[in-house]
This record gives sequence, C-alpha cells and structure tokens, in this order.
Amino acid sequence: MTRKPVKVAVINRSFWPVYPVIGEALLRFAEGASTKGHSVSVIMQDHAGIKARLAKEKRGKGVRFYPAKALTTSASGVLLRAFDAVFFMFWVLAVLLWIRPQKVYVSTDPPVVVPFIVMLYSRLFGAEYIYHLQDIHPEAANVVIPVNKWVYKTLLKMDALTMRKAKCLITITEQMATEIQARSGTTVPIHILDNPAVSFDGIDTTKPKISGFSFCGNAGRLQRIPLVLNAIETYLVRGGQLAFSFAGGGVYADLLKAFSERFEHFHYHGQVTPTEAAQINADYSWALLPIEDDVTRFAFPSKSSSYVFSGANILAVCGEHTGVAQWVKENRVGLVVQPEVEALAGIFSDIESGVVNEAGDQNAREILKARLRFEVFVDALDKIVLE
Repeated sequence: MTRKPVKVAVINRSFWPVYPVIGEALLRFAEGASTKGHSVSVIMQDHAGIKARLAKEKRGKGVRFYPAKALTTSASGVLLRAFDAVFFMFWVLAVLLWIRPQKVYVSTDPPVVVPFIVMLYSRLFGAEYIYHLQDIHPEAANVVIPVNKWVYKTLLKMDALTMRKAKCLITITEQMATEIQARSGTTVPIHILDNPAVSFDGIDTTKPKISGFSFCGNAGRLQRIPLVLNAIETYLVRGGQLAFSFAGGGVYADLLKAFSERFEHFHYHGQVTPTEAAQINADYSWALLPIEDDVTRFAFPSKSSSYVFSGANILAVCGEHTGVAQWVKENRVGLVVQPEVEALAGIFSDIESGVVNEAGDQNAREILKARLRFEVFVDALDKIVLE
C-alpha cells in the first residue's frame, strides 16, 4: 500500500535528456510520484539546459529540479571527474538540507561520496534512503586505474556502511548482489532490477540488416577498445568484408576516429543522439558488447538492453565465467567470444562465411524485451521507493 504523500528526493548525476536510459526512467518515476501527490525533487547535473528542455518538451510537471552545472564529460580525466563528484556532493548536501526529504533515492552516479552524504543526512534527520547500485565502487573504479591503498580502504568502509544503513538496495544482477553482501555484510533487502532499454519508438527495425557490427556506447577504459580494434584490423587486413559502425564518446574517441580514416569498412560516427544510436544498432545484424572480465562482478553494460531491442545478435567479448557471458547465453541473444585478438578476428571470419549463423532466439528475445521495458522498471521503482 502506498503511504500518505511524502517528500521524495531523486539523486542521480546523469539525467534526461542527455542520458536516455536511466535518465528517462527516473524522470518517468518522478512524474508518476508527483501525480500521486508526493512532493518530488530531482537533484542532478545539467548538461543541456534542463529547465528549458523540460518546458519545451512539456515534461516534469509537478517536479522540482535542482540542477548543478556539469563540469566534466565521460571523456574527462579521472582527477577532473573526481573533483566534479566532490563538487556535486556539496551541491547534494546543500539541497538536502534545504528541502528536507523524508525518502531519498540515490544511485552510484557518482559513487561512494554522494550516497555516503545521503546516509549521513538520513541518520541525522530520520529519513529513509534507497541505494541503487548500478555499479559497485570503489572496486569498479579500481579495475580501471588502481586507487591508492589507503584511499581504497577508506572508500570501501564508507560504501559498506552506506549499504548496511539503507532501507533497501537495488542492483542489476545476482552476481552483483552476491558481491554486495559478501563485501558489506548488509542484511537489508536487495532487489534485482534490469536496466531498461532506450525507447525504439520511431526506429525502423524492418529494413534488411547490414552484414556487420555496431557498437554504440561509451568507448572507455572498460570496453576493451584497443583489443577490439586490433582484432578488426587483423580481420580486415586478411580481406574481411563485414562492416563496422561505432558511435559514442570516451577516452578512445580519437583512436576510433583515426582507425576510421584507415579502413573503409570501419565508420566512426562520433557522439550521436539516442535516436541515432538506436537506429545504428537496428541497422546491423550484430552488436559488439566488449567488457573487462573483472568489472562484471561490479558493473553491467547498460547498452545491452538497447541491443536486445535492436534485433541484432550480441557478440559479447569477455570470459565465459562472467555475468555478461551468462546473461547472453541464458537469454539466448547471441554468442560469447574470448577476449583475444585471434579468437575475435576468427569469429568475424566465421560469421562472414556463414560457419556461424544468427545466434539469437526470437522467442527468448521477446520475453527479455518485455522485462526490459521502461514501464517495468518504473513500476518496480515505484513499489520499492514509495511503498
């Protein structure tokens, strides 16, 4: 049963319209909670003039927005992003003390410091908070760049305490839930909730697919971009004819651009809109899902949901033991290949020659698509946060 109207705060640095998956989902949740009589405030970072966009699109009715100016992007350096997270932490604290919410939703965007501040606020003022672990930190960050040992232990203790004091936790996979319990010793309920997929309204999924691969998402430190490009180069130099279409920003954007200039079968679109990314995914027969093995214990690639809706087969580039590999195989949406240059170049050749055919199962895909719809995510969040 829904409680009487309360003050609710939603805290997530990434938000609509720049982030079309979690940002759109949280906007829908905030709008829905507002229509039920709750006083809803959203604390986020502003990349695109949020208030003007809300007015233009007639979104966010009844919701109060407290945007902080974004100082970085996904391509920014680690130190600058850390400074940005601290800046956002102080912004969150100031807004919480101003609006005094009774219930708080907070995610790992940014990790550790902001959820810890929410925990302290809640302990001081008797509020409840729901902690959504889209990633588990500081472990996920430590996979990318080793963190100072003393800093790492301090952040670990801070986050474990935040997990133990929450009303409940949300995460993406059973593997991540196991890591959370083992590391923090928390006894609070842990809800498993899939990330929703970007909307495919207006996307043409009926035209014949291009033989080849798409990759749309962050080209960052966890996505094995150098290995993938080495494998593509090996395949193309041997005469491979499949097409490769990459889109998105990140630390390897310049490398992708330079690679695109060298090979006619490889195209790099740069940063694209969510709609453009969805259409690129829908245009190709396969979608690449590379991920570092160690990080799959602590994170799950958000683009996987959109790949499912694109109708493309997914080629996961990771170890067989990982949560991503298990997800691909259990849901029968593609194949898994070892993260080795020769193995990946070989699977490209096998797909081109027909030795490897389409690996997806349409019935299984439809079942998964039903689970990944925005409505499912928002309804679940509504029950977890408001009831």
